[in-house]
Amino acid sequence: MILSVDELTFLYRNHDVLSEIAFTIDAGEVVAILGPNGVGKTTLLKCLNRILRPKGGVVNLDGEDLSRLNLMDIARRVGYVPQRVETGRLTAFDAVLLGRRPHIGWDITERDLRIVDAVFHRLSMDNLRLSYIDEMSGGELQKVAIARALVQEPKILLLDEPTSSLDLKNQVEILSTIVQIVRQHTIAAVMTMHDLNQALRYADRFIFLKDGRVYAHGDRDIVTPAVIQDVYGVSVDVVTHKGLPLVVPVA
Repeated sequence: MILSVDELTFLYRNHDVLSEIAFTIDAGEVVAILGPNGVGKTTLLKCLNRILRPKGGVVNLDGEDLSRLNLMDIARRVGYVPQRVETGRLTAFDAVLLGRRPHIGWDITERDLRIVDAVFHRLSMDNLRLSYIDEMSGGELQKVAIARALVQEPKILLLDEPTSSLDLKNQVEILSTIVQIVRQHTIAAVMTMHDLNQALRYADRFIFLKDGRVYAHGDRDIVTPAVIQDVYGVSVDVVTHKGLPLVVPVA
């Protein structure tokens, strides 16, 4: 087990946003957090790396209580990709190299540069190395943010709608790469997602949130028309296409 969450609660202005959230994630797993807008998906993700401090509950990362780790320790273990990425007058290479900051001592080493080079190549971003991030498209900027998280060499990746700004080709490339990295390096990834079919294609397990609570948690077997109806209020069929389940709204 790489991450465990027990009875996590988060309040905003005395209003319960998340209540009694509990689940575990194993190394080698890709987990999709699903649910309608405003249900608390992004808030939950931010509680998992202490950007937000929960009102109650415990988050254990690799056997250690997250609340007892300092921010640099967390950054060495958790890679976070937000929905919106801040820009500045930096090249893509420099922006990604910043992801090595939690590991850098007195100076940047050859190993740091090799890690950055490898991630640029793996994400097919070599042509962006010297491009300025404040001149990039939303999709290019999203890839830079994902690359920066990967060079942290984290135990767990937290990605908030990682494909929201990407075209179809880049969606497939990025999600396939994330799955490959999770498997090869025996880490974990947690992604908030809106596209149920994309989640079914790339995730191993699913957490459905409703009214700030975990409504259902499990493998593909829990992605049923009844669960989707209850969580989203939409009637669907779940069919199989080339061995993969596919969610189709009922006209």
